Amino acid sequence: MRAPTPRPVWRRLAAFDALIAGGALALMLLIPLLEIGLRPLFGKGIENAPVLVQHLGLVLAMFGALVAERGQHLSSLGAGLAAAKNPLLRAAARGFVQASAAVLCGMLTQTSWTFVASEMAAPRDIAYGIAGWMVELAMPVGFGLLGFRLAGRLGGPLLLRGGFGLLLPVAGFLFAGHFDGETLPFWPFALWLALVLFCGAPIFAVLGGLALALFWSEGQPLASVPLSHYQITVNPSLPALPLFTLAGLLFARTGAAARLGALFAALFGNGVGGTAIAAAVLCSFFTAFTGGSGVTILALGGLLLPLLTKAGFPEQRGISLVTSASALGVLLAPSVPLIMYAIIARVPINTMFLAGVLPAVVMVVFLLLAGGYLRRGKLAVPALTQPHDFAAVWPALRAAKWELLAPMVAIGSLVSGIATPTESAALTAAYAVLTQALAHRELDWAHIRAALVDCAEVIGGIMVILGMALGLTNYLIDAGIPDLAIDWVQSVLPNKFAFLIALNLFLLLAGALMEIYAAIVVLVPLLLPVALSYGIDPVHFGVIFLANIEMGFLCPPAGMNIYFASAMFGKSIRYVAVSVLPAVLAMLLGALTISALPFLATWLPGLFGLANG
Repeated sequence: MRAPTPRPVWRRLAAFDALIAGGALALMLLIPLLEIGLRPLFGKGIENAPVLVQHLGLVLAMFGALVAERGQHLSSLGAGLAAAKNPLLRAAARGFVQASAAVLCGMLTQTSWTFVASEMAAPRDIAYGIAGWMVELAMPVGFGLLGFRLAGRLGGPLLLRGGFGLLLPVAGFLFAGHFDGETLPFWPFALWLALVLFCGAPIFAVLGGLALALFWSEGQPLASVPLSHYQITVNPSLPALPLFTLAGLLFARTGAAARLGALFAALFGNGVGGTAIAAAVLCSFFTAFTGGSGVTILALGGLLLPLLTKAGFPEQRGISLVTSASALGVLLAPSVPLIMYAIIARVPINTMFLAGVLPAVVMVVFLLLAGGYLRRGKLAVPALTQPHDFAAVWPALRAAKWELLAPMVAIGSLVSGIATPTESAALTAAYAVLTQALAHRELDWAHIRAALVDCAEVIGGIMVILGMALGLTNYLIDAGIPDLAIDWVQSVLPNKFAFLIALNLFLLLAGALMEIYAAIVVLVPLLLPVALSYGIDPVHFGVIFLANIEMGFLCPPAGMNIYFASAMFGKSIRYVAVSVLPAVLAMLLGALTISALPFLATWLPGLFGLANG
């Protein structure tokens, strides 16, 4: 048997980003756990532990973005012209996108360096003699390497690609440095960025470029953009995002999905209705933990579609149910968008965890009933009526007991006040490791390392978008756009109910056009003040926002569930998009119901004394 061919040295060096990002994530998990253990024993824990973990989040964000770029998983609104049928047009569009993104990264490198240099002038310690600027260096280094790699994808010999990788980011660096503080016209930048976006550029580069263009148009310091990126990545609640995501990915790498599937099938039966309910509940539950509906489709699609077709569902209808139900977990704890909204809207995370429960149930009910998935008239084959085997419930319950207790660890530790959001997330991730490695013996070091890297890739791709989006949002807030929006909306929409209908329709459109995390960071600060002016509770608004934005997973061009389902089931994008149309209409009815009945969002937090934070 031939020995495996070792990877070239340059390829192994290129993977350093995964080592740094995975190491940062591992420390983010270990430090809160040590803090929990040391406090009762010694009366104190690790010096400045929360701040250490927050700054590790910045390292994770930047080097995780490099991992995402290496895997070509930086989010865009679709390939656009870069996927044109004409080979010359396709090549030109791809070259334009890579070159433009590299130049934009060079600009972000320069502005980040300016920010770090200002911090070096007045250094401050984080803990144990580590200065803040030492960690902040991850920003200019990360953006510079992103620019180098993006330019290096232009093609050609290795030496030529290396030349592009140096020259294009340096050009952006020099341009930003030369014109920092100057006033430049906005529209040339806007037209360039619109064309870059249409050609399939990464969203973070377009958002970052748009923020820079707006600050340039006012002659304001460009370092405001990396400052915003720094502020959101070191937010005290933000480490909960990667840690909850890590817990979900650890469960996804084991047989947890199969055990939960067997349990729900045993609970609801294997008939038409039971199989549909089991599929919808399982997909929602799994998405809440994995942090991404695409992960749910990939993890459960191969398991659920055969069960649905066996129950009598036509293939297209089965694909429709799996694809649409995977979007519903956004409202269930500990989903990443739910936490993200709580951070941006400054609502306690535990309040949002409770607020999403009843609305999530409403959305599942509307999907199944209004979406027609419980109707027997559309079955491909006559349904087999078999008696419900209740004897299968107990063995399935015993097999899945550890997975069922995971939400109790996540939600219980947070709502009870025993742990902070970061500590609750760390406990949940540790619980996932211990139960899957020791109780089920399905997790080894190779799986854990792979989950760390996958989590770094997901979070890095998200965080680099959030940082750039926050820079754009801060500009809009400073320009008084929310106040103008309040005046204009109130002049057009006379009452709260008219506003709620318009809000639902607008958010459905926004979800189809924007990546969900960018939508949260950009739109929530603009729309929340308008909602408050109509007397809408911020918790209720958050549930409405997420219920509508999750429908964007099913609508092109930003509907990622359609692309994941197309790849998973080997069907065309058009085939999947047509299949989920009834689901989108059903979910819209559910979102309108949630909008009209605020108690669905506020009753459970009020029951625990958390209604107003």
